[in-house]
Amino acid sequence: MNSRRTKSVFAAVSALAVLAMGATACASSDKASTGSGAQNASAANPGAGDKIKVVASTDVWGSVVTAVGGDKVEVTSIIHDPSADPHSYETTASDAIAAKNAKLTLSNGGGYDDFFSKLADQATGAQKLVAVDIAATGNENEHVWYSLPGVEKIADQVAAKLGEIQPASKDAFTANATAFKGKTQELLKKVTGLGASNAKVVATEPVAYYLLDSAKVTDATPPAFAEAVEAEQDVPAAALNEVKQLISGKQVKALINNAQTTTPVTQQVVGDAKSAGIAVVDVTETLPQGVTDYIAWMTKEVDSLAGALK
Repeated sequence: MNSRRTKSVFAAVSALAVLAMGATACASSDKASTGSGAQNASAANPGAGDKIKVVASTDVWGSVVTAVGGDKVEVTSIIHDPSADPHSYETTASDAIAAKNAKLTLSNGGGYDDFFSKLADQATGAQKLVAVDIAATGNENEHVWYSLPGVEKIADQVAAKLGEIQPASKDAFTANATAFKGKTQELLKKVTGLGASNAKVVATEPVAYYLLDSAKVTDATPPAFAEAVEAEQDVPAAALNEVKQLISGKQVKALINNAQTTTPVTQQVVGDAKSAGIAVVDVTETLPQGVTDYIAWMTKEVDSLAGALK
């Protein structure tokens, strides 16, 4: 089983229970749920009450909001732990309080973070953005944070909504989004053409689908393998055997491994790849420990992929 998805999660707390907690719950708001991009905003600046309060479903989206909003936003990212699973996360009292006070919410959507819909319902006065809807990739793959063009669209929408909330800072938000997109464009240039040599890879899950698509890299993973791993089901023997043959026969340049999903099967194929001298590129669904910036994270991911495809 997925070790990440078998970890204990916090007990779910209903909105009514949260409201009943009143001032006591407010006083004990969970500091740990604050996104890495703004964890110390209130402590560092007593005037943080003037900041626009934003709640994002994961720290990936929280970091994008922080890049656009700068020092004018106070971002709370609900999922901010590399071991947490958005698919099975259960909200806490402090999550609900943060949502209730938010002026803007940003979720991933596409079935990835369904827990967030309940929180967004409590943010009755907030502007609400859904990344999958904005990215409009035309693909059912929900991991749109790996779509650089999609993330650019999301940055623009974040700037627009923040500008509506705080008109006096509209130009600053637009400028920040433009600067952010300039960096994603540089990354896109690095990615484009990486698969020019008809490079093929296999992946434990289709997490980095959009990045591979931008690179024009062929994902040779048997669909039955990827679907089984993602659904936490037993991988069909034929599909597993096909992946093992692709690796042992060195028919692929790299194994793209979702480091946040560990199963006996994924551990086995990672071991096979290392034994065969096939590069293993680890990708993640949330920001790695100690990383707070989307561009820095994605730059590392792109560089790792480029190195593996040489």
